[in-house]
Amino acid sequence: MHVICDAFDIPRGTFYNHVLRNKKDNTWYAKCREELRIRIQEIYDDSNQIFGAAKIAAIMKSEGVKVSNEMVRTLMRDMGLDSIRQSAKKLYEDEGRKYKNHLNQEFDVNKPNEVWVSNVTYFKYGENAYYICVVIDLFSRMVVGYKIGKTSSTQLVKSTFQIAYESRQPDSSLVFHTDRGGNYRSRTMNDYMRSLHITHSFSRVHVPYDNSVMESFFASMKREELYMTKYRSEADFRSAVDNYIIFYNTKRPHKKLQYKTPTQKEEEYTLKLTDL
Repeated sequence: MHVICDAFDIPRGTFYNHVLRNKKDNTWYAKCREELRIRIQEIYDDSNQIFGAAKIAAIMKSEGVKVSNEMVRTLMRDMGLDSIRQSAKKLYEDEGRKYKNHLNQEFDVNKPNEVWVSNVTYFKYGENAYYICVVIDLFSRMVVGYKIGKTSSTQLVKSTFQIAYESRQPDSSLVFHTDRGGNYRSRTMNDYMRSLHITHSFSRVHVPYDNSVMESFFASMKREELYMTKYRSEADFRSAVDNYIIFYNTKRPHKKLQYKTPTQKEEEYTLKLTDL
């Protein structure tokens, strides 16, 4: 640069002022910034969005990259990246308010269609994975809706709920309790619950006991049917699930129900209403 400046009789200060003044439009400078952005994003993601500018700059310096904390901070600000450490408590409190646990492990209810619980389990047959979504009425432990799909999607859980809803016709006092899977927390599902004026209750994060009735049901279905049978086809597998649900509802005594079946429990309730 010095030789070129001398050859064209340009003061070096003028040249460097020009470069610094226009560096944002300089191709080389823009390329360097883009490379820094890419590496910053990689380190940020690898840290599960925990690391801030100082830690990311320290890692980059250890890799031989010449960069300042302020440069990393500026680029992170431009990229909209913040350490979740700064907002972790607020996010935790917001999640608790938004996805409230209305059930609180109170699994004993007084009448049908007061509380439904739901979840999705995974089962592999051959080379294919299947997802079984089930809705259970806590009062009688009856399976009131179920469906098998090839993805654990919002469509699967919504259509399963619709099957139960159309069959049972609950009123708006119903509480629907699930885990916090994205399929249950989706905007589609949230809008649908709101349109029916149904309270959606959510388990706490990493607390399977909050939905233990569903966990128990899936454990029973797998031990008593899915793990016990060699299916000859997908149709055979689907038919076996149908038959197990019928067996569970009508023939399998439930300890929690004083060894009545879910069907017997509901018939008993209906008979008491008739006597009144």
